[in-house]
Amino acid sequence: MTALTRIVEQGCGCGAADELGGLVSIDEAIARIVRNAVEVAETEILSLASARGRVLGEPVCAISAAPPFDNAAMDGYAINSACLTGNGPWILPVTNRIAAGQKNVGSVRLGNAAQIFTGAPMPEGADAVVMQENVQRTEGAIVVLQKVRSSSHVRRTGEDMVAGDVVVSAGRRLTARDIAACAAAGSAAVRVRRRVRVALLVTGDEVSTTGDSRKTSGIWDVNTPMLRAAIETTGIELVRVETGEDNRAGLRRQLGELAKSVDLIVTTGGISVGEEDHVKPALTDLGLLMAFTGVVMKPGKPVSYGKLGAVHWLGLPGNPLSAFIAWQMFGTVLSRCLSGGTAPHSRRRHVVLSRPLRHKFGRCELRLAELSGFDGMGREGVHFDDATHSGRVARLPIADGVILIPSEVENLPEGALVEFQPFCD
Repeated sequence: MTALTRIVEQGCGCGAADELGGLVSIDEAIARIVRNAVEVAETEILSLASARGRVLGEPVCAISAAPPFDNAAMDGYAINSACLTGNGPWILPVTNRIAAGQKNVGSVRLGNAAQIFTGAPMPEGADAVVMQENVQRTEGAIVVLQKVRSSSHVRRTGEDMVAGDVVVSAGRRLTARDIAACAAAGSAAVRVRRRVRVALLVTGDEVSTTGDSRKTSGIWDVNTPMLRAAIETTGIELVRVETGEDNRAGLRRQLGELAKSVDLIVTTGGISVGEEDHVKPALTDLGLLMAFTGVVMKPGKPVSYGKLGAVHWLGLPGNPLSAFIAWQMFGTVLSRCLSGGTAPHSRRRHVVLSRPLRHKFGRCELRLAELSGFDGMGREGVHFDDATHSGRVARLPIADGVILIPSEVENLPEGALVEFQPFCD
């Protein structure tokens, strides 16, 4: 077995903020989001059938023991194991038959047996179940061929949970596994955080909706359908989707109206420093407090985040790949924090390069990558693109995520370890 030395450096190695105009590193940007994000306080009660994917607002405790009574874990015969003395085989008369859900199960005398089915209550006097495969059936009796221990194939009362046990903690995003535990605890409904209300505003006079006629100098609108699909999850309610006006006054009016009804505004485009970039100036007019403006990453350098009163704003770049990757890196963290989920943990892991890599010194590059399986030493590998193009999305469907190439790295050999972050679909 070959031990690989983990990359010791924390994050992506893009912390040269002073040399790059005050930009922050990827990990510092995430840290500022986590520090500033205030979870939605309101809760609602939902049935278990409607609760998948929602964040639990209060812990779920077991109403009673589970299982609520001793029951058979196998089809077979309930006996008192003390009757199996000496050397077998042992012949035991069958005096009863007990099915799952049966109310009156009676009792079993020492030296007798009761036919029992999985989930059926154990009769009084029985302490074990002999599997039906391990007996020979004769007229009115069974022949037990080998001894069984007390409690064999018996589910004891409360062995899974007892009344009052916390089975799912608050802040948990409910999965089918959690819902199974809630149901076993006796909960028909749960209290969850209400969904985060989000507005999406896409800027750019040059974009045209797919299916409509496209201007000679125009392009199809990729960001709106892409980000709708990325944002609309079980914990988010996308309440408004608008096309931004391409002037400061119009955007100021639009953003001010959106801020009245949502928890988070996501914009795309208009956040660089050009004469036609009006989003930040419009937000500044409204009193935005900026947490960061620009990250030392490629693609997605202009990505920005701040707060307009109690409303959060995440500004994504206009180029589609940049917008998608910036949402994956920061939007998913922000929405998780706002929804009241437990503190987000990094989904990054280390993988091995399938071939040598070249990189231009300066910014941490997030390059599309496809997982390629495991090599003979059990190391997970990746195939990756030769370069990152912020406006190209044709490779997105086959990419599993991105590799993070540290800013100071120019060359890496085949087999080198790099960080990989999977996409959150």
